[in-house]
Amino acid sequence: MTSVAETSLRRTRFLLGCGTVAGLLFPVLSFGQAFTRSGFDLRRHAISSLTLGDLGWLQVVAFVGTGVLAVAFALGLWQALRPGRAGTVVPVLVGVYGVAMVGGGIFVPDPALGWPPGAPAGLPEQASTGSVLHTVCGAAAFLSLIAAGLLLARRFAAQGDRNWALYSATSGAVAFVLTALPWSEGSASIRFAVGAVLISGWLVALSWRTRDEVARPTVEAILVLERV
Repeated sequence: MTSVAETSLRRTRFLLGCGTVAGLLFPVLSFGQAFTRSGFDLRRHAISSLTLGDLGWLQVVAFVGTGVLAVAFALGLWQALRPGRAGTVVPVLVGVYGVAMVGGGIFVPDPALGWPPGAPAGLPEQASTGSVLHTVCGAAAFLSLIAAGLLLARRFAAQGDRNWALYSATSGAVAFVLTALPWSEGSASIRFAVGAVLISGWLVALSWRTRDEVARPTVEAILVLERV
């Protein structure tokens, strides 16, 4: 293998590895705060409201850092998955997820339901522009990865990989049911938290799979050379 090809392979694997970090960063920082910040109750307060308060910058880092890493992962997927419809559309959808997560860190929700400490006990009468944009970014982030999972499920099924097809389809379908269908408002924070864990886990798994697929031809080439 030429040095140019080796460099390209290392770059692609590095970008694909960013998906693993992106998938771990958000839930680790989010739940680490959810269970340690005084006054925060995951049964009432949305994960995204952790962007508020004295330590809100930590959740902003979770959003923006995850978004930047997801965009890098999308570039790696662009190199690894093409050709094919899913190989083109899925990287774009993952890129949309990344941009939306960055937006979710820039625009934050309004103080409400007693969070952060000292905030009004109820909901604001009218949402601020920043809060509305945060909601839009959150919806875009969820829907883009849900769509990516369903598209890849079709690709995996065509390749004969039923386990991965089922995993991708199930993750996308369950995340959609939890976050997009009408439920009682009181369960929203828990449902979206579970949905975030599902799509983050899928992101990590996809990162590992694609890195392995990219490396496989290289290993096979080395084995052929050793036989010569």
